[in-house]
Amino acid sequence: MKRSSPLIALLGCLIISIPAFSQKKNTTLPEFQIKKADAEAHMRFLAADELLGRRTGEQGNFVAARYIAEQFRKLGVVPVPSATAGTSSYFQNVPFEKMGSNGAGLISADAEIMKSGEDWLLMNGEAVDLKAPIVYASFGLENASKNWDDYKGLDVKDKIVLVESGTPETQTPSEIIATSVEKRKIAMDKGAIAVIELFNAPVPWNIVTRNFAGEKISLAESNKAKSIPHAWVNGKEARYARALRAVKEVEFKTAGRKSKLVNSYNVVGYIPGTDPKLKEEYVLLTAHYDHVGVGKQGGQAFTPEDSIFNGARDNAFGTVALLTAAEALSKNPPKRSILIVALTGEEVGLLGSKYYAAHPLMPLNKCIFNMNSDGAGYNDTTIVSVMGLERTGARAEIETASKAFGLGVFADPSPEQGLFDRSDNVSFAKEGVPAPTFTPGFKEFNGDIMKNYHQVSDNPETIDFNYLLKFSQAYTYATRLIADRKVAPQWSAGDKYEPAAKKLYGK
Repeated sequence: MKRSSPLIALLGCLIISIPAFSQKKNTTLPEFQIKKADAEAHMRFLAADELLGRRTGEQGNFVAARYIAEQFRKLGVVPVPSATAGTSSYFQNVPFEKMGSNGAGLISADAEIMKSGEDWLLMNGEAVDLKAPIVYASFGLENASKNWDDYKGLDVKDKIVLVESGTPETQTPSEIIATSVEKRKIAMDKGAIAVIELFNAPVPWNIVTRNFAGEKISLAESNKAKSIPHAWVNGKEARYARALRAVKEVEFKTAGRKSKLVNSYNVVGYIPGTDPKLKEEYVLLTAHYDHVGVGKQGGQAFTPEDSIFNGARDNAFGTVALLTAAEALSKNPPKRSILIVALTGEEVGLLGSKYYAAHPLMPLNKCIFNMNSDGAGYNDTTIVSVMGLERTGARAEIETASKAFGLGVFADPSPEQGLFDRSDNVSFAKEGVPAPTFTPGFKEFNGDIMKNYHQVSDNPETIDFNYLLKFSQAYTYATRLIADRKVAPQWSAGDKYEPAAKKLYGK
């Protein structure tokens, strides 16, 4: 075999080192012309005191939705093609059930008397005064694939069911919340008249009461049957857990939690693509525009002088990025179409995105990518942070776009926090869509981040508007590069959401 010369070998190394993706920066594109004053104006409106914290289902939330819709209209972003024409066509109604605060009540197990609001919380149900047998049903779950059959051999008709929180596999707060409704439904189906759940997550009980004793919002269920009372008892209080497991009969009194139906809206706009072969596919852009409201609704410290949680960072910041993308991409559309969805209900459990994923206005199997933007704050204005950068197949485009505006990219900060699964992107990832979250720059949670996160101090005056502009431009340019790709991005091989993608896209 003839040996290669040193020069040829060197050239070969250089060729190998060239990134697989490269594109010359085109500074004439609209995203390079966006003005800081426009980004600042969006931020100052969305995070203004007059919007009263943009809480889902309340007036400030409606005003924010209207503002976003009118920006779409002004920019020439149109309603989705299937929408009914008219002034409301930018809005996808999301029906919610708003439940009142935890009321008075008690649970008695022989000598142990547990007070509502102190030792237990009513999670669901109307007023009752019960005295009935209690049956222990382990975790209260049924799942044949995991061999969970906690009701085997049990008769719970007209009885109170006692269950452990979470699953046999995990006691994380998110899993407890996710399975709690399922446990109540299973118990109802089997004829139980109430559920008592021993809450055992590694979370201080005072944090639980602070976050769940107040008003709650959930997605409204169609044809919802009357619910049975469902209490979370402080399972870390050993004497309560022992008493409830030992007794045969329990007294359960509660004033109930009254509920009413309210509406909020996802705001949806569409930009048709330019390539006849690719325009049926689309990139989905999302950011939540809701926040946590005023005073006690916010769940954090406030004062008489300032009780409005304005949510400049969380998430007026991401909403400004959406509006920047709407402006630039409508002026010069990419090859694939763009669907922009400003989401409501993120702060109350990712509910706006969950509803949209279950009721999409365009087929999800035509959605090649979701670029979500959300964040708690930032402490590094030289970077953007991306949850799922290495997992979702568009690293090159995101890095190229960020570099064009002088920003580096930091992948998956604070991995111990599991941030990928804590924003609206996960609603689409679960369906199979590659879905990272594009976040203002940070590498770890620290005092700089938490100083403003869900605090009344998170105001527009504290925002670096030069950084807001660059962040929004990078988000927009990355979207364009992804929408212009010849081949759609793919999940990394072996990713936990890859099976959902194969099902969605038929691959």
